[in-house]
Amino acid sequence: MTTTTQNPATQNEAWGFWGTMTENAAAAWPMAIAAIGEATGESPDAVRAFLDSRHGRHFADDVLNQMHAGLALVDAVRAATQVWMGWKIGRQTCKHYGIPRGLPYLTGFVIHCEIIEAELAA
Repeated sequence: MTTTTQNPATQNEAWGFWGTMTENAAAAWPMAIAAIGEATGESPDAVRAFLDSRHGRHFADDVLNQMHAGLALVDAVRAATQVWMGWKIGRQTCKHYGIPRGLPYLTGFVIHCEIIEAELAA
């Protein structure tokens, strides 16, 4: 028996990752959920919170830049994920957001966005 995990739907079609990806959004969404989840080890719901945030909009900008450089959508998502995982949380970001210094940037902001969303829901 094969089980499939349903990706959470965006809660921010106008902005965030979805809004920035425009006509590519429907195809890019499951790719981004999978790539980011695999890279960070975080849940699809945590990744959704990140993608729906302003940080998700910036991530989408990087995906679009990779596409503009000639990569196919799936490769652009993977490339942007690798870039964001290569960056590390620095002193200023640690101080401003409370994300531990040295953590991969993508991991830190996925966790941060999940925490902020949980706090707003409480």
